[in-house]
Amino acid sequence: MTEPAQYTRSRANPGGMNVHDLLGEATVDMRARKPPWFKVPAPGGPRHRALSKLIATANLHTVCQEAACPNIGECWERGTATFMILGDTCTRRCGFCNVKTGKPTWHDPLEPARVARAIARMGLRHAVITSVDRDDLPDLGSGAFVAVIAEIRRQAPDCQIEVLTPDFQGQEMPLARVIAARPDVFNHNVEVVPRLYPVARRGSEFLRSARVLRNAKQLGGSAVRTKSGLMVGLGETFDELVDTFAQLRDHDVQVLTVGQYLRPSPQHLPLVRYWHPDEFAELEAAAYALGFDHVAAGPLVRSSYHADLHVPQPHAGTGPLAELAPTGTAG
Repeated sequence: MTEPAQYTRSRANPGGMNVHDLLGEATVDMRARKPPWFKVPAPGGPRHRALSKLIATANLHTVCQEAACPNIGECWERGTATFMILGDTCTRRCGFCNVKTGKPTWHDPLEPARVARAIARMGLRHAVITSVDRDDLPDLGSGAFVAVIAEIRRQAPDCQIEVLTPDFQGQEMPLARVIAARPDVFNHNVEVVPRLYPVARRGSEFLRSARVLRNAKQLGGSAVRTKSGLMVGLGETFDELVDTFAQLRDHDVQVLTVGQYLRPSPQHLPLVRYWHPDEFAELEAAAYALGFDHVAAGPLVRSSYHADLHVPQPHAGTGPLAELAPTGTAG
């Protein structure tokens, strides 16, 4: 009798496949020193401590912490953060992601009110709300986004709202519910070029994600700005990236972010190479040439990094944390 195939749950070898077939054999040793442009101040300033205490006290999750974002010190010092709703356990297992995966148990009907309260206390002018994938829920988590948007509108009416959502399995009704709640920005990251989806985003499809973005724009019209982001460093080429940018523009994406992949652990996909800041400048210029309204490309750029600067802000931030931020840059 033939032995059944054995598969691993490792993110570094999804489905037991040899990722080097797509990424190539040459990868960066995790123990090697990072290039000098990755040096950032260690977090721990007064605003970082105040925001950390507020988030812990309110029993909230942030993607800044769960995804080990390198910008956490800078962003939290500015009094800005990206809130992650629906718990900290994802139903998918992307090869690059540091968020834990498993069977979620989180269900808190009061979470939308607590998130909105924290945003109001922080005095943000632009809040980013994201979530883990919740393929286990009948509405795929869309109802929680709707509830958070409604609570923020009630408790912090001058705050612009950006949602960074999963693909909702490509289903139209969950997306329609979220867009009907009228976020100011709808963000869904395609993450990598299409060729890398089998290793980096198993369970997702590039064209499905692109259609989600197009549908969001068609449903929201001029009231909703569309946004997406990618990582580099997994063996993609410059031409592949520019072609992906063009496909996103064809699907009505208006704002684009491009950042460097940093391997969280040996259990994650290997890093092929670091892109130089000059290469990011070339990518940014190529994206602007395709007609994007705003492009942020750089080694430390993440989807929510300085998100308040990606769209026009009609109001200044208010409140104790916003007042501590530098003039003109409060969250």
